[in-house]
Amino acid sequence: MRVLPSVLLTAALVGAGASAAPGLPLSSPPPSSSGPASPWPELLPEPARPLPAPPLVPLSPVPPPANAAPAVYRPADPLYPRQWNLQAIRAPGAWAQLAATGRGARVTVAVLDTGFVNSPELAGRVVNGYDFVSDPARAGDGDGRDADASGVGPFAYHAEVIGNLIGAAHDGRGMAGINPQARVVQIRVGGTDGMIAPQDLADALRWAAGLSVPGVPVNPNPAKVLNLSLYADFIPLTGCDARIQAAVDAVTAHGALVVAGAANDGADASGYTPAGCRNVLTVTSVTEDGRRPGYANWGASVALAAPGGEPGHGIPASSVSGPGGERAPDGTSFAAPHAAGVASLLFGLKPTLTPAQVRDLLTRTATPFPAGRCDPDPRKSCGRGMLNAEAAVKAVSGK
Repeated sequence: MRVLPSVLLTAALVGAGASAAPGLPLSSPPPSSSGPASPWPELLPEPARPLPAPPLVPLSPVPPPANAAPAVYRPADPLYPRQWNLQAIRAPGAWAQLAATGRGARVTVAVLDTGFVNSPELAGRVVNGYDFVSDPARAGDGDGRDADASGVGPFAYHAEVIGNLIGAAHDGRGMAGINPQARVVQIRVGGTDGMIAPQDLADALRWAAGLSVPGVPVNPNPAKVLNLSLYADFIPLTGCDARIQAAVDAVTAHGALVVAGAANDGADASGYTPAGCRNVLTVTSVTEDGRRPGYANWGASVALAAPGGEPGHGIPASSVSGPGGERAPDGTSFAAPHAAGVASLLFGLKPTLTPAQVRDLLTRTATPFPAGRCDPDPRKSCGRGMLNAEAAVKAVSGK
């Protein structure tokens, strides 16, 4: 997904920046009339290598004895020691607080992307939502919209990786997700070309949050957090598309938070949809040392940054179709789900939070960038700082 020209927000579909987000193979995505092309090395298809389905193992619900010292929580998943991104957002500190209190309800997160993959990391918690790709020629499954959101084509893994980053089980297998109790609803909006039509995205947004969409059954698993690692195609990059802005406003009023990747064109994110829309928590990428990689979009519409990696040092993740069951893509497509995962933790702790309050909590508790900025050029801002899961959870739990 070129980001995906529309969906994969810059390789993620917005994951690219270095990975090929559902955006296209290698670093040469196909041209798009909507704006500059985005490199997505991460979107290279790989042969399937199924992993055994693991059981769901949530964070420990057993509180420690009174006055006991805070426990150190460390997932036993074999990929965890290489998941530098989780250290960067201080996820272990957040988990330690949650494991100590046993608090936190299961929250549903919708991933609007390339579609459903039955990931063993999400066994029992991943839902095959709905396919909103209306153009049969781009859908690749023989028809237009239908009730089967299964990913089709070489970029199907994009949504799988994003879902795993948000909610992979802490079960001693594969990787560790940010919220191992989250339910993930996979909703297909990206065609086999990795592009996203604006009306398809607008309808999918409403459906994901539980709002009605003509001709489509009501979503039985409405989401509290909507992850959009993509941007809409077939429109100029001059600002938020009115159709999608209306949908974002509707789901926000309904109580759902929209999280979007900033896109991977190394440009001002304000011209992109949904990154430049109101009521969206727009997330850009930084490297392990807190720098903005050249592909990552920037600007006033960006709220904060999260790990997105860079070529050669991406975000480690499980993938049933990746070499050896793993991938390490980079791009803003993979920064966004970090914020979506932490947002789900906050909603789990306090379900009465509003989308605006969660946006405020995540930006207010962000860790300042080294030297105060993510880029030497002051115009290329990355928001308030780096996502800080520990500080955000502490702010909500009162610990």
